[in-house]
Amino acid sequence: MPETHAYIEDWPLLAEFVLREHGIMEALDDKTAAANRPVKTDPRRTLTLLAPGLGVAVGGAVVAIGITLLVRGLSPLLVAIAMGLAARNLGLLPERLTAGLTVASRVPLRLGIVVLGLQLSLQDLAALGWGIPILAAVVVAGGIFGTLGLGRILKVPTRQSLLVACGFSICGAAAVAGVQGVVDADEEETVTAVALVVLFGTLMIPSIPLLAGLLGLPSDAAAVWAGASIHEVAQVVAAGGIIGGTALATAVTVKLARVLMLAPTVAILSWRQRRSGAVAGKKRPPIVPLFMIGFMVMVLLRSTLPVSTDVLAAATTIQSFLLATAMFALGTSVRLKTLLKRSGRTLALAGGSTAIVCALGLAGALIIT
Repeated sequence: MPETHAYIEDWPLLAEFVLREHGIMEALDDKTAAANRPVKTDPRRTLTLLAPGLGVAVGGAVVAIGITLLVRGLSPLLVAIAMGLAARNLGLLPERLTAGLTVASRVPLRLGIVVLGLQLSLQDLAALGWGIPILAAVVVAGGIFGTLGLGRILKVPTRQSLLVACGFSICGAAAVAGVQGVVDADEEETVTAVALVVLFGTLMIPSIPLLAGLLGLPSDAAAVWAGASIHEVAQVVAAGGIIGGTALATAVTVKLARVLMLAPTVAILSWRQRRSGAVAGKKRPPIVPLFMIGFMVMVLLRSTLPVSTDVLAAATTIQSFLLATAMFALGTSVRLKTLLKRSGRTLALAGGSTAIVCALGLAGALIIT
């Protein structure tokens, strides 16, 4: 994402900047923009310019989800990314879709994170005792710092390492999305991190239960290990179901304790970005982005008010749709040749990050169960 509009939250203004940068709207007042005065926008005109790209992204998400309903075991996020990549690299997307796709790659990501908060109940975490929050904090902190250190050794770019670190240590694609906007990562870095989250997290679904059996772990320890190690909530659900018994509820609750670490992580990164922005003369992001406030509000709602299973199921569907929409849009921004150039070291980093998180999760499971 170009730095010019990296932190603009007003989507009509974002659209104007995107259109200007791609030469679509040559009628913009360059003098006004150069003087940093507000650019007046016509909402109807902006919507007309954004609608084609937004419509394509939404359609891509619908198709991706439909495919996963027909072919069980596929991730809608991975399918959406693959579709977006194919559409871009086969030359199927005209330039006029760019503005809408750019907005679709950002806004749904943030909304998806907000909806994710409904999955987390503080009471469920408290019922498992203080060992679980401590384990979550250790896994997240150890996973992030360990991955960043490994990234320096492998000479992977810092922003790419940070996206992988947060995605693997916290909550997968949602964490990548939350961090991406704060550190101003580009779309290729974001898509790479999300694709690796899906790939390695999927491999962990059968691996954790199998390794737990080989190690002779009881089901409660295996459940804690799965929740503390696997990347996506949906992947934890699948692994918990394989382990059986009460493992599913335990694994998901442990996983959601890691999800709760997303808010303080983004706040810390925002604070660091504000400091660096002040030095570079750039516009500084808020310490706590608005979408993270929405996430915490949803956590509090789930923790203080009764929420029916139907509402939770609907929220899960909405979250999947929002993230699939964003993943399709992100996929359309990536040139495959450029992505493949950086895959070797980044793939090694993803493998190492998975090993770090798994080791920390296993050690914690053995200690607290």
